[in-house]
Amino acid sequence: MSTGRLRTKKKACSSDQSPDNLPVRSSGRQVKKKAAEAADDDDEASEKKYRKCEKAGCTATCPVCFASAAERCAKNGYTSRWYHLSCGEHFCNECFDHYYRSHKDGYEKYTAWKRIWTSNGKSEPSPKAFMADQQLPYWVQCTKPECGKWRQLTKEIQLTPQIAKTYRCGMKLNNSTKTEGSDQCSMPEDLRVAEVSDHWWYSMLILPPLLKDSVAAPFLAAYYPDCVGMSPSCTSTNRLPGESNLVKLEHLKSVPNVTVAGMNKYFQPFYQPNECGKALCVRPDVMELDELYEFPEYSRDPTMYLALRNLILALWYTNCKEALTPQKCIHHIIVRGLVRIRCVQEMERILYFMTRKGLINTGILSVSPDQYLLPKEYHNKSVIIIGAGAAGLAAARQLHNFGIKVIVLEAKDRIGGRVWDDKTFTGVTVGRGAQIVNGCVNNPMALMCEQLGIKMHKLGEKCDLIQEGGRITDPTIDKRMDFHFNAILDVVSEWRKDKTQHQDVPLGEKIQEIYKAFIQESGIQFSELEEKVLQFHLSNLEYACGSNLSQVSARSWDHNEFFAQFAGDHTLLTVGYSTVIDKLAEGLDIRLNFPVQSIDYSGEEVQVTTTDGTVWTTQKVLVTVPLALLQKNAIQFNPPLSEKKIKAINSLGAGIIEKIALQFPYRFWDSKIQGADFFGHVPPNSSQRGLFSVFYDMDPEGKESILMSVVTGDAVTTIKNLDDQQVLQQCMTVLRELFKEQEVPDPVKFFVTRWSNDPWLQMAYSFVKTGGSGEAYDTIAEDIQGKVFFAGEATNRHFPQTVTGAYLSGVREASKIAAF
Repeated sequence: MSTGRLRTKKKACSSDQSPDNLPVRSSGRQVKKKAAEAADDDDEASEKKYRKCEKAGCTATCPVCFASAAERCAKNGYTSRWYHLSCGEHFCNECFDHYYRSHKDGYEKYTAWKRIWTSNGKSEPSPKAFMADQQLPYWVQCTKPECGKWRQLTKEIQLTPQIAKTYRCGMKLNNSTKTEGSDQCSMPEDLRVAEVSDHWWYSMLILPPLLKDSVAAPFLAAYYPDCVGMSPSCTSTNRLPGESNLVKLEHLKSVPNVTVAGMNKYFQPFYQPNECGKALCVRPDVMELDELYEFPEYSRDPTMYLALRNLILALWYTNCKEALTPQKCIHHIIVRGLVRIRCVQEMERILYFMTRKGLINTGILSVSPDQYLLPKEYHNKSVIIIGAGAAGLAAARQLHNFGIKVIVLEAKDRIGGRVWDDKTFTGVTVGRGAQIVNGCVNNPMALMCEQLGIKMHKLGEKCDLIQEGGRITDPTIDKRMDFHFNAILDVVSEWRKDKTQHQDVPLGEKIQEIYKAFIQESGIQFSELEEKVLQFHLSNLEYACGSNLSQVSARSWDHNEFFAQFAGDHTLLTVGYSTVIDKLAEGLDIRLNFPVQSIDYSGEEVQVTTTDGTVWTTQKVLVTVPLALLQKNAIQFNPPLSEKKIKAINSLGAGIIEKIALQFPYRFWDSKIQGADFFGHVPPNSSQRGLFSVFYDMDPEGKESILMSVVTGDAVTTIKNLDDQQVLQQCMTVLRELFKEQEVPDPVKFFVTRWSNDPWLQMAYSFVKTGGSGEAYDTIAEDIQGKVFFAGEATNRHFPQTVTGAYLSGVREASKIAAF
């Protein structure tokens, strides 16, 4: 209990000193003890002057306070405690108190920051986070090529991309851009800079870097900024208003279509919270498996990787017409402290990885030899690519841009493969092969159209079904039969859940079985017209599969739907795919009329022999020939392909569809279809299913008079032995039935495709045969000994049957070849 008297104390100098100043009688022994204590006091005084950082492993022997906020800041002197941010960055206890204690001058600034941080961010708004986010000085690199030294800016200077882009040693940044002298670059670099590159330095970093004003911020407004590598204190990273910690369901409805002003609406590189099922998206808050494999050091804390990867992606989609270089990214890395140096170093590694994977710097970019997209260690390879279709050209363009020597051998006298546009029709390009882009969001075709300044025509949903006799089918009948058709497919999905490949049956057989069972159990009788409309929907399915349903697997017919597919609009590429293909091929070494006969990979190098006897020697070869040619052993492999690969090749089907295009003297169909992009033909019976089932208007502007139709399923066999004039007569008979109420003129021009007869193609696109599996696509795609690689739509399990799938398979293999 206190007596009211105050006991006076001397300030303690050592932890083992007596707390009370009581007089004691000294003995000889005590005199010796005092002498020893005096020596301890000298050591303590030394400790006062140079107290070490308490962080285990910190290399700073004499820390210096970077904050200089408190009046009694320790600077490089004594403080009761050093707070560690990195091995080169500390702040003293006095500056800590200045902001953290409520009676100190800096407390209001700290609490204001804390409010913003708490409202936007998810991480703890600690004093250390405040110091890292608000008080650490910025570092900037001299832009003189012969210098490149890092300099610490004064505390009051805010780094901007413009300063980072133009900074020179000695540059005055307070209202002046004059330099203090031309010899400023000769000044030595701070010794702390060299330490930043060492791997242990990052492990001693207390807080991960959070970028300020990242270009990715507009894409990621629905996320907590600090979960995607951005600072919650920046106005540009404010979260969407009215959000609680759990994103509200009502808000999610508006999230998926996040777009940035002035940017192509089809560019949506990041998943939004709780969104799924969109191809070529990344989660901005999670590292993908291949990223973790490449950068395992970020597995525990991925913040720096995510911050830089998200920034790089956003910068690429902001301007995809020019190659994104490390120099262009550096200026946008705005973060305080020495960690900015580490971010700049890591950004280069991450950018090269993303370039190699085809996530950025892809499409129809053309680079000169002094601007190759990957560093010199990637250049010492030679590759021969067999086939100049979408897959081969995609790979060739990527590898060429990486700095790798590439030669493309093409059997035909033209490039493009199954992309072949006819430009002989007046005013309109008509694709003999592909011309429609299915799902444009994140589709590389949309990217390349943006790079070329090409507009894509969005296809409308309206598709009237016209019966022979000219009557338009009641839309309610079409909807009802569409519902029943999809219900049948749902039953197929349920049936296959526990089925093995050995229990597989043809899709057509299974549909018929389910349909009959439904009729018997429900007692429903469909009208004759309804039965015909059902046949139309079946023909549409055969169009999608590229085959009669009797050959298609009921178990695996839609195997790729288990993966995220391209979302958004379906569009007509009115200028034709060849515009993109020609640009991909520009500047590449392509040899036409060079069919490949054999590939010998038994030695150290690969030998490719063409039919004229020429032997080409290379380190690696990429085979992109159509599946039909692999099935017919058009190329001899030595050693032979494995049984596993041969089995996979034969478990897929080489689907065929054919097209007919007709140009008329005038647009006789306009008044009936009223601006629709296409109309359907209800077959009179099942035997004529697939015979001109859909007609496309090839001129969305309505100036030219051109229709294109497809032949699918059994109808392909029907027209195979007919000459073009006979096919034309059959098509005109159908059109005159559909427009019976008026005169249908003879066409002034037409063509009929013969893909099945082309010796170097022999197909349209692949499908899974009965007893097969989607895994076959992956098996065909497997490389052999790191020497022979495979690409093409029949190697793309996620996106088969499309030009996009072929293109992406080429990008995939280019990445693998570059990495070997």
